Amino acid sequence: MKTVAIILAAGSGSRMKSDVKKQYMEICGKPLIYYSIKAFEESIIDDIVLVVSRGDIEYVRNEIVQKYGFDKVTAIVEGGLARYHSVRLGLMAAAPDTDYAFIHDGARPFVTKEIILKTLHAVKEYGACVVGMPVKDTIKIADDKGFAQSTPDREHTWQIQTPQAFTYNMILELYKRLDIEEGELMSKGIHITDDAMVVEYYTDKKVKLVEGSYENFKITTPEDIILAEAIIKGAAGKNG
Repeated sequence: MKTVAIILAAGSGSRMKSDVKKQYMEICGKPLIYYSIKAFEESIIDDIVLVVSRGDIEYVRNEIVQKYGFDKVTAIVEGGLARYHSVRLGLMAAAPDTDYAFIHDGARPFVTKEIILKTLHAVKEYGACVVGMPVKDTIKIADDKGFAQSTPDREHTWQIQTPQAFTYNMILELYKRLDIEEGELMSKGIHITDDAMVVEYYTDKKVKLVEGSYENFKITTPEDIILAEAIIKGAAGKNG
């Protein structure tokens, strides 16, 4: 059994309002992307493929992979215009004998070895799974004018995280199909926002939900940086 983690770090992080790309901003003295790579490096995952912004390959190789001794990184590739382009390019850079692919947002620094292991067990059993958590708040569906239209049952509503894991051959072929049919989907107003949507759109396979952690959040705004530093310092205090 061979596994790969595709770690996405090709975004611009525009909501950070910083001259430094979000994935390279320091949290407790380490770049944000370091924490995701470290989690997979120390897990049961075999290979890691990094998908980075255009022109950043050498920087990431020298200042992150080599500097911190990440031995499992087998490829660093440039991403595309949208997230799903980057995922496809990352999948294509994986070893052809890969059995399972884990797709993870590099801006989620608090993925753990335990979450990764639970996800592996789930993908081996179901072939497609995503990490998430039940929502704490009531969710409203809005209409196009900003009015509340409906209220889904909170008992059946989850906030989706990453990693999302799939059998490798299946998810690679589906992303290749998506690349070919991208224009058709856009004309229908269909926007692919996560990997599970690709499986849901093209197949009748059910995607298993795997409980992760509320700390496994995505760094998006400057306030998130402050929260992330507090979590890391708190963990260091407990261990020290």
